[in-house]
Amino acid sequence: MTLKSMILTAALALAAGTAGAETFEIQLRNKGEAGMMVFQPSFVTAQPGDVIHFVPVDKGHNVESIEGMLPEGVEAFKTNFDEEFTLTVEAEGLYGVKCTPHYALGMVALIQVGAATNLEAAQAVKQKGKARGRFQELLAQVQ
Repeated sequence: MTLKSMILTAALALAAGTAGAETFEIQLRNKGEAGMMVFQPSFVTAQPGDVIHFVPVDKGHNVESIEGMLPEGVEAFKTNFDEEFTLTVEAEGLYGVKCTPHYALGMVALIQVGAATNLEAAQAVKQKGKARGRFQELLAQVQ
């Protein structure tokens, strides 16, 4: 995490009233530990009130929620390309995330916040291309 990212994350946490919350950084990469076009890490276990900070390390990526893969009452989100994004997770459940242009290439992530209250709904979402296999691996990590 860069100093600029750390300062931004801390400022956003304070502004959101989440100073005691844990902050997780997810990088958007062309190449990472799990292969090409990845969120790194691609699975995060968080608690309500925690902060997820998405950082585009490489150009050409964005963050978008996946329809059917958000806890009830959570609003969908979508960023512009090459834009940092901070998400404070309040509701328990699974948050499915994709990079819009690289979704079929498997550029997806899963965030578990507390109990996986929407596991069946998340499993029922039809995934495209390599995202299907990656989500099988990610959903297998849900506790």
